Amino acid sequence: MRKEDDKMINIQSDSRKIKKGDIFIALRGISSDGHDYINKAIELGASKIICEEGNFSVDTLVVPDTREYLNNYLKLEYNKYLEKMNIIGITGTNGKTTTAYLIYDALNKLGHKAAYIGTIGFYLDKKVCDLPNTTVDICDMYNLLMEAYDSGCKTVILEVSSHALCMGRIETLLFDYAIFTNLTQDHLDYHKTMDNYAKAKQILFKQIKSGGKAIINIDDPYKDTFMLEQNNNITYGFNSSDYMVTDYTMDIKGTNFNLMHNDSLYKIKSNLIGKYNIYNMTAMISVLSELGFDKTSIENVILSLHAPVGRLDLVHYKDNTIVIDYAHTPDAITKVITSIKEVIDGKIYVVFGCTGDRDRLKRPIMTKIVDSLSDYFIITNDDPHTEDPSLIVKDMLEGFVSNKYEVCLDRGEAIKKGIDKLNSGDVLFILGKGHEEFMVIGKDKIPFNDKKTVLECIKEKEI
Repeated sequence: MRKEDDKMINIQSDSRKIKKGDIFIALRGISSDGHDYINKAIELGASKIICEEGNFSVDTLVVPDTREYLNNYLKLEYNKYLEKMNIIGITGTNGKTTTAYLIYDALNKLGHKAAYIGTIGFYLDKKVCDLPNTTVDICDMYNLLMEAYDSGCKTVILEVSSHALCMGRIETLLFDYAIFTNLTQDHLDYHKTMDNYAKAKQILFKQIKSGGKAIINIDDPYKDTFMLEQNNNITYGFNSSDYMVTDYTMDIKGTNFNLMHNDSLYKIKSNLIGKYNIYNMTAMISVLSELGFDKTSIENVILSLHAPVGRLDLVHYKDNTIVIDYAHTPDAITKVITSIKEVIDGKIYVVFGCTGDRDRLKRPIMTKIVDSLSDYFIITNDDPHTEDPSLIVKDMLEGFVSNKYEVCLDRGEAIKKGIDKLNSGDVLFILGKGHEEFMVIGKDKIPFNDKKTVLECIKEKEI
């Protein structure tokens, strides 16, 4: 963060991140209270404490509401710098990462320096670091935004999760563009109902700047939730819209589609596969066009774009295809598998699991979808966290009767079993973790990456 003398300072709400000289602000949360960690922050070198009660051995400022204090402080000290950049927020169940990354990559290739903050990390000219959440806490967010500003970025693209919106992680920010991709079942352990989930995501669209723009998927059933009267609403999709896809073709090498905007026909050729990626690219095209880039520049830059790591990541093994993807919701799994089924014949095998300590309602739904779309599947671990893996599997198989699956909780072994089943022209999907480098078991993070495991298995078979 920044002072008037252009020097960075640090204010932290997480005591574990305190370095000598930092300011620690004690925020009260849903499940924890920052006041309980003040002494730990001082031990780690905090030079000042901002809290609602108490007196401590370092400079202490007692305020009525620390969250309100922090929000006002951030807005007063730093938003004057952030106003000099375009801030784009993207929310939705699926497609946030790909859409955000495509915008980031396209802008940089068009000579418009941009940064990306989201699920796969923090990117400036290249990946800077991994991040603990899709949308980081408010103090970390400002540090990343100010780093982007210092680097000369004209635009920052943020993935914005429903949890972050509910928890106030971005409530001090105003957006030049807000994008809604889609809304399908996820996170109901937290939101309880789909309407609550939609209203959480709607918050982003109440934080658009005067003169900013809302870009909305017209084909989604929840579109009206995001078409707020006070906003400049721009629509995209296959139905009648401002940016309307008229037709498409695809094969294993990529996708071609036509798009109409203001009587102008865009002829798009892309390396990305799948109808859902047409939505992702159309959202990107909408942003680029609204930022002032011409049709020819947009058509040309799309030819050079690729999906982010862990999204429809293809590994070719003999004449088979292995697909690694982050898909971990019923809708995402459906879209990923059906997209490949459109362009490849052969049997379909799937390795997947469900995350522990998360929405239990979607587990049997995901199993039924995989069963309906595959010839055989293997249920395995996918970040069980503190939940008993056998209970996760029990939920996944609730009311399910089939003889075309097996359970193998060792994810590495499950991937090997999946590869062993491949014959000529078959496809193996490994779903749920995508880019991730760890398996979370209990409180431990065990190094594990799906693609690395696939490549190791293939190498062993070739020896």
